[in-house]
Amino acid sequence: MFQLVEVELYVLIIALVFRNAPYFIFNFCDLQLMIISLSSLQFLERLDLSFNRLRWLPQDFSQSLPSLQELRLDHNLLQHLDSTSLVDFENLRKLDLSYNRIRAMDVRAFSSLSRLSLLNLEANRLNVLKDGLLSRQQRLEVLLLSHNNISLIENEALAPLRSLTLLGLKGNQLEHIRFKTFLKLQTTTTTTTHLQLSFNHWTCDCELQRVFGKIRRVQHLHVDDYKDIICHAPAQQAGSFLESLDSQLCITETASVLVITITVVLAVIGTLVKGEHNWKTNKQTVTCLWSN
Repeated sequence: MFQLVEVELYVLIIALVFRNAPYFIFNFCDLQLMIISLSSLQFLERLDLSFNRLRWLPQDFSQSLPSLQELRLDHNLLQHLDSTSLVDFENLRKLDLSYNRIRAMDVRAFSSLSRLSLLNLEANRLNVLKDGLLSRQQRLEVLLLSHNNISLIENEALAPLRSLTLLGLKGNQLEHIRFKTFLKLQTTTTTTTHLQLSFNHWTCDCELQRVFGKIRRVQHLHVDDYKDIICHAPAQQAGSFLESLDSQLCITETASVLVITITVVLAVIGTLVKGEHNWKTNKQTVTCLWSN
């Protein structure tokens, strides 16, 4: 591992001496900004920039690394990914961006990474998984999004992922999910897509139970941690395992609907009876007046 202080000078020396080396690990100590020249590393296949203090990536970061297949940027201070930093990584297979502070990503940030098989975004600060972000990732096999703040997965966000075998979403802010969102994970092979969904803020109601029931009946989908899914709301279900509630949620909801329906029907009948009674009373009054 290289301990660098005068970044540009040392990287230039390393680039000249090890220009054909397939794998580099750089440790920039307390470096706040990464401004380095990688112009002589066109044959580099693996680059490890983890455990630094990188806050951003230069726009031309990927230009001189056409052969790169694995890039580690985990455990840094990155907050944003734009569409230019990764644009030339057409051969990249593995990208690790875990344990950063990423809140937002340009929807085109990964548009050039069509060969990507593993994308690790764990332990960031993402709120939404947007449509179009993964539009070119048909070869992606592993997508790790656990321990973010994700509360919404947009309808088409997962639709392009035809080769996915593992989707990690543990420890987010999900309250509800839509069955159609996961049904679109139609793999082109017979491989099962494993889902990890525990430790979210699940609102346990009949709809959620139905969604999980449908997912578990789909042959190519498997919820690995279904037994660990715990209700966060409503208050009377908080702390309960969804599995232990079985069909109680839907039975309770059906019973509530029946009670409301019966109450409404009785109210309508009561109104009709009262109206009929008033009509008869008024009719009798009118008859008496005419008689007099």
